[in-house]
Amino acid sequence: MTPRPASAPVPASRRQLLVGGAAALGGLVVSGAAAPSAAAVSRSGAPSLVHGPDHHHAWDPHTVRRWASDTWRSLVAMTDERTGLPADNIPESLAAGDRSGYTSPTNIGGYLWSAVVARELGIITPGEATRRVRQTLSTLLRMEHHEPSGMYFNWYDETSGAVLTTWPDSGDPVQPFVSSVDSGWLGAALMVVREAVPGARRDADRLFSRMRWDVFYDPAGPRPGGLMHGGFYVTEPADTSGVTKGNHLGTGDDVWLTNHHYDTAVSETRITSYLGILTGQVPAKHWFASWRTFPATCDWSWHEMQPVGETRTYLGLDVYEGAYTYRGMHVVPGWGGSMFEELMPDVFVPEARWAPRSWGRNHPLHVRAQREHGLLEAKYGYWGFSPSSNPAGGYREYGVDALGLNPDGYCSDQESTNYDPGFGTCREATNPHPTFGDGVVTPHAAFLAMMHEPREAFANLSGIEKDLRAYGRGGFFDAVAVRSGTIARRYLSLDQAMVMGAVGNVLCRDVIRKAFSTRAVEKRLRPVIGIEEFGAGLA
Repeated sequence: MTPRPASAPVPASRRQLLVGGAAALGGLVVSGAAAPSAAAVSRSGAPSLVHGPDHHHAWDPHTVRRWASDTWRSLVAMTDERTGLPADNIPESLAAGDRSGYTSPTNIGGYLWSAVVARELGIITPGEATRRVRQTLSTLLRMEHHEPSGMYFNWYDETSGAVLTTWPDSGDPVQPFVSSVDSGWLGAALMVVREAVPGARRDADRLFSRMRWDVFYDPAGPRPGGLMHGGFYVTEPADTSGVTKGNHLGTGDDVWLTNHHYDTAVSETRITSYLGILTGQVPAKHWFASWRTFPATCDWSWHEMQPVGETRTYLGLDVYEGAYTYRGMHVVPGWGGSMFEELMPDVFVPEARWAPRSWGRNHPLHVRAQREHGLLEAKYGYWGFSPSSNPAGGYREYGVDALGLNPDGYCSDQESTNYDPGFGTCREATNPHPTFGDGVVTPHAAFLAMMHEPREAFANLSGIEKDLRAYGRGGFFDAVAVRSGTIARRYLSLDQAMVMGAVGNVLCRDVIRKAFSTRAVEKRLRPVIGIEEFGAGLA
């Protein structure tokens, strides 16, 4: 998500600025509530089951359905009755007057796929689901947007659908911006609706078909194969130091494109790459342009740790298949080490099944690493770390520092305890064995993990509800600091939508994945991501 000014109450950055169901487990597909725990990966690449300490905890699909029903209540409470647009967030009151006063393409997309899951779970009738989805799409069709690309601006008033020009709480100006990753989540939702809601198919197809993903694609970017811009302004920003005027479409007026590009593979931003590739608007080689890790040489010793790996060639591009070493695992890191970066696109694309030697290894290992960090290394008693509301106020990016390229880390505790193992002989370690403080767990991260470790995730969430009491009428609150017991008593629409998407895949036989990943999508995307072999595995 695109950053807001500091005055906004819940800044929504999802690592915008870079320096430049069924669960498929390593080729073994297991279904829904009866699924075993995550698969770790042996040196040979074959799946070998490694269960967490809560493997034998009772799995109760009725409880998961209750959680989803309450989560849907919060999404309904956030949604304007006339426009069908959900607010960005709402406090525990769930009162209409307490809505945030703004929304984004990501929030709108999340509400759309959540309605599909609510229908499949029997929380709402098929008729209500269709009515709600059509209402939202009707509003989208009349909303102002960047017409040459079909993309929407990043902030709107949810009560009217008007482009936001000032923040509701502070009156500070907002300059309309088109974000590549936020556009991606709306595009993904439209693809789901197009397949899953027949009564809304025509409007969803009309909206999706006009979207031009190549508006973000920079073929001459800083990496061979081309990268995606963070986004663009349609009018010249006050500060032009971070933008370049141009136009990748060859039609319409020039825009002011961000100079920063998304350049890491383990990132939520890969959803935009998927959409560009599957529509044929972006070449397949783009997938191999981003970093798996930065290089292992001393010239790059600023990033978190020295990776291990080897260089392989795909579609004519050399890719360093690096990985970080953590607790006996080799894991391909994200920028911040959050569950959101690793697993959010996996809600839509069956990445582990289509790419068993890359995502099929990395997803279960990342989940296991987050679990072991929370339970064994930091000893919080709970796990699941991702950007969320800060229990102390505002918004903050949480993660497992050791799983992120960022040397300053998305830390897992309120004290921002930084992990620094050094960089081989290039940089000495300053804090290889940190003592962690008041850890902050984020329930939506555990729900994402449920697609790979259903029993462990269920046990974790049960404790968050019953012992930490981080639960209200709208489902799990956004985050809780486990030692102080401080709770972020707020619901964020995107985080609630992640809960719904993950539950839909786990309890409803991959309903979101199946709607997105049609045969046509599989034909375009699977041959691209399926040929890659990450450096992930057991150390």
